[in-house]
Amino acid sequence: MNTEDLLNLADDPKFIPSIYNYCDRWCERCPFTARCLNYAMGAEMEGRDDIGAQDTENAQFWDGLGQVLENTLDLLHALAEREGVQPLSDEEWAHYQADEERKWAEAEAHPAVALAEMYIQTVDEWLESAGPLFAAKADELSTYLRSNLPGSDPEVKAAELRDAVEVIRWYQLFIQVKLMRALSGKEEDADADPLDEYPKDSDGSAKIALIAMDRSLAAWTILLRAFPQRETETLRLLAYLDRIRRLTEQEFPQARAFVRPGFDGPAADEPTDAADELWEEIWGEVWTTPDAENDKPN
Repeated sequence: MNTEDLLNLADDPKFIPSIYNYCDRWCERCPFTARCLNYAMGAEMEGRDDIGAQDTENAQFWDGLGQVLENTLDLLHALAEREGVQPLSDEEWAHYQADEERKWAEAEAHPAVALAEMYIQTVDEWLESAGPLFAAKADELSTYLRSNLPGSDPEVKAAELRDAVEVIRWYQLFIQVKLMRALSGKEEDADADPLDEYPKDSDGSAKIALIAMDRSLAAWTILLRAFPQRETETLRLLAYLDRIRRLTEQEFPQARAFVRPGFDGPAADEPTDAADELWEEIWGEVWTTPDAENDKPN
């Protein structure tokens, strides 16, 4: 695909502007791929005969990816020229990089990011040690399937567990990455013109991080019910997520109200009372250390 083709693709009115900036990158489960420029560009790349679309170890794939990068840079230069944007000088670029590194370091020190790192490690520990549990559950569901008991649907139960693990794994790293983007961009948003009506990018990043937390909470609740023998460990993971969620909402009070292009309507993705009630119920079982009351979310 050459630069002119990319420009024509970018100008196609069927694509929702910036929809890819505030999504969860889970294209396989997205209902808006037909209206996403980012997805369309990827599809163009994968449609080439000489590229193994899914084979990341194939040299042709990386050659094709390099060509896409070159085309994208050409597109950026063409758009900059069209809009009259001048490239940064070496001095300006060095200053920009230093400022970005400072913002990134400050974001890494935020309590929500530190908790997100603990969550990542604890998820790995939980899932890596849960192999025997899933094997036993598979045997149990197979027995139910063979018995053909009325009122039981082991295939649905198995799919539910599989989906729960898939959701947990998909968002495990995503939450921290989006929190970092939101926190590092908050300063820039604060310096914006107060009369600017555009929503804050940091709120959009925080919102998709919150959505990822909400979905992960729901997925862990499924595993909590399926594996009561791991209740203590699972509840601690739920506590981590809920604490990160509350810290994020405190840092970005307008994030839930952010309207993501294409995805959101009025009051979309607001946390439900039922979800909040569930987290309140588990605190007494989770916070067992002497300083636990001081760590409890407000």
